[in-house]
This record gives sequence, C-alpha cells and structure tokens, in this order.
Amino acid sequence: MAGFQSKQETIISAGIDIGTSTTKIIISRFSLMNTAGSTHVPRIEIVDKDILYRSPIFRTPLKDTLTIDTAGVEAIIRSEYEAAGVQSADIETGAVIITGETATKQNAREMVHHLSGEAGDFLVATAGPDLEGIIAAKGSGAYAYSVQTGKVTANIDIGGGTANIAVFKREKLLGTCTMHIGGRLIEFSEGAVQSISAPVRALLHQQGWTLKTGDAAAHPDIENVTSFMAESLARILAKKASPADAPLLLGHEPNWDGVVEVIMFSGGISECMYAQEAPAVTDISYSDIGIKLADALQENKALTDWAWIEPDETVRATVLGAGTQTTEISGATIQVASGELPVKNVPVYKFSFKEGLEEGYSRFEQSVKEAIDIYDSFQEGQNFVLYVADLPYMGFKDIQRLAQEITSVMELRHDPDQPMILVVQTDHAKVLGQTLHAMAARQSIICIDQINVDHGDYMDIGRALQSEVVPVVVKTLTFHSS
Repeated sequence: MAGFQSKQETIISAGIDIGTSTTKIIISRFSLMNTAGSTHVPRIEIVDKDILYRSPIFRTPLKDTLTIDTAGVEAIIRSEYEAAGVQSADIETGAVIITGETATKQNAREMVHHLSGEAGDFLVATAGPDLEGIIAAKGSGAYAYSVQTGKVTANIDIGGGTANIAVFKREKLLGTCTMHIGGRLIEFSEGAVQSISAPVRALLHQQGWTLKTGDAAAHPDIENVTSFMAESLARILAKKASPADAPLLLGHEPNWDGVVEVIMFSGGISECMYAQEAPAVTDISYSDIGIKLADALQENKALTDWAWIEPDETVRATVLGAGTQTTEISGATIQVASGELPVKNVPVYKFSFKEGLEEGYSRFEQSVKEAIDIYDSFQEGQNFVLYVADLPYMGFKDIQRLAQEITSVMELRHDPDQPMILVVQTDHAKVLGQTLHAMAARQSIICIDQINVDHGDYMDIGRALQSEVVPVVVKTLTFHSS
C-alpha cells in the first residue's frame, strides 16, 4: 500500500437506466487514490470521475403494456458497449436502474436481475422510487447545489410514469416522496386518447371529469389533469397534501423535516422545459402529455413560491447518478477471501454494541437467530451481511472475544459453510479478519470497513482491486406496484 499514494488506479463503471419512456447508458472511469498520507491508515477514495461515453436516448422496448422486451434491452446494451469500446468484462461497478412505471411490469424483477449478470462482472440491479429520487438528485446537480449552498433543495425527477422527489440539506437526505406524475400517463395515437393510466383514471373519477380513451387529444380534461398534477406537486412540496392528492401518491407522504427553499426539475419532463439535449431528444416523437405537463408546471403560480435552479442534467440525471454516484470504496484495512468475490444482493443485518460489549454479547446470539429467521426463513441457505456497529475502544483481547462470538453465531446459519460477510463500522476489519483466520475459522472471511450501511440495506461487493480495496454498492431492492 505504501506505493499507492502517488499512483492512481482506475476502474470502469456503467450506468443503465431503463425508464418508462426511455433507456440510456453511460460509461465512466473512476480514479482511485490514497488520500490519507503515508503516515496514516490508508484511505482509498474516488478522486476523479470521467464520463467516457453517453449513449443516445432510446425508446424503452416493450412487448406489450405489461411486459418489457428483455431481448430488445439486451440488444441496446450490447450495441452501446460496442460503440463505447468496452466489453461486459471491463465493467467493475455501476448500476442497472429500472425506473418509473417500468418497475411495475410483470417481468421487471426477472429482467433486471438477468441484466445485472449479463451487463458486467460487477454491475448491480436496483429499483424502487425512493432510491431513484436520490440517485437522480445526485445526477442532476441538486445534491451538489445543496452541499455548496446549505439550502434545503428538492429535486423532482419526472419521467414517463413517476415524479421522484428527494430533499437534501447539504450532505443529509431529509426525505423522499413519489407521485404518479409523468408524461406517459396519458398517451395519444392519431389525434385521440389511446391509453389512460390507472392513477389518472382514479383522478378522473374523483374529480368527475369525463375523459376516456377515444376522445380527442384536445379534450379539455387533458389540461385539467396536467394542471391538477402541478397543483398537487406544489402541495406535496409544501407538505400540505389534501385527500384529493391521494390518487397521485405512490407510497408514503412527504417525510422530510424543514421547509424546502429551492427546487430543481430533472428527467424527461425537465428536458421539455430546458431543451438541453436538443435536437437529440426531439427525435423521440412525443405522443403523450409530456409537453403539456411541462407547460403546466412552468405556469403554475404556487410553484413560483420556490426558487428554481436549472439542472446540470435533465433526461440523463438518473443514468448519470447510477453510473457515477452509487459506488463506495472500502477501507484499505480489510480482510477478504478474493475467491468468494464478487457477491451480489446480500441483505444487511445491523447489530449495535452501543450499550457496551458485555450487554451486546448477552443479546448477540438471539439477534443473529432473528437475522436467520428474517433472511433465511425457508432454510435455503440465504447468506447475510453482519454489520457490527458502535464498537468501543477495542484491545487485542476484545478483538479475540468478538471473533470467538462471531464464529459461534455463524454456526447457527442453515448453511454454516457459507462465507462470513462482515462489515465493521470502525477500522477493525483487518485485525478482526486476521484474528478469525488465525482461529482457523472454517468459513471464508470477507471483512470490510469504512462503508456506511444500515439494517435492511442490500450490498454488492466487487473483486479486490490492485490497491487491495473493494468497490461496494449499498442499495435497497424494492419493486413498487401500481
């Protein structure tokens, strides 16, 4: 590790966003370097991110209204990898993000896990509206704006099916909310209404509006719907939701503390506002309410209560976030069995020693039994990450005791020969891993630190890099339904 301080290492990342309307791909290169200095414990960080390739914007291939065309998506990925000059074996980190209404398709889960294996050696699959909003906020520039200014900033990423809101104050995520607001919730064909989504049908019924399929695209209820969406969004941002907003809420109500000061729009609808991609995006024919929705948002008086900041990225915000913002780098003081890597989609169980070591040990075995019941209830051998948090100062005898306790509880798993996957909040991973190895633990050991995780998260751990660190993606695998 001593020579690594002055030598940068690079890894290749891919971001793939399969959205309700469009599919995009981005290829990036990360530069890693030891930022701690030669006299300190090494800390390897991503110090630079270069965008190597941005794909064109493709229509998301669908077999029908319920099914994603997996072969069509794969064909796009293969052709764009070739255009970028990379192969799937070159991809060491990144994310496949399935977003918006696409996540409700009947084969969404199967497709996204399939792609995570086909698109790269360490390319993860994630979904869920809250996570989409967070990633989009980082890709759009909203997160960076809040960090720089300290202002409470809401990013509203609106695509074909959903509006994903993420609110930040500096580095802290204050909350999220997702709404059924998007361009493809009403679609047209040959000047008439071709389809109306279920949330919009519920809204029409609630309001007593008469719009139905077959009506003219100029029907006055189209403007009623887009205007209501803009008004509803303003109420949600102000945390003044009314019962009338219920048809447009997907999941929980806004959950942030404090008052939003600044708003930023990203996603396909913001492209209709700012035209950053023109003329490229205009090649995609709009046969939906996207432009009407963008106009309604810009004309809504309630939304002018907030300062508007133009995003760095519009339609590409989520794919940029997926390709450049999802990866963390482990600490250099780690112990890993390289032959067991990569591992994907392993659930995290958090155990805290906040009340002290002895109190913690008194609850340790029962807590791990609970983790086994949660994650391996069918006794199929589902492994999990044990996240050991809030450790006090640890002497060598304390480390030995902790290693003994871990070895004992890991035997309780239905498949005890699986690797021990441990994350330590403090810089104890290497000494703990080496102690487990010296005690001749029969399992392989993956023990890492300097990664922020929580109970209920999922982790992917990539292959060890030349610098002996590993790339890690922490995520929540949730698929919402309409």
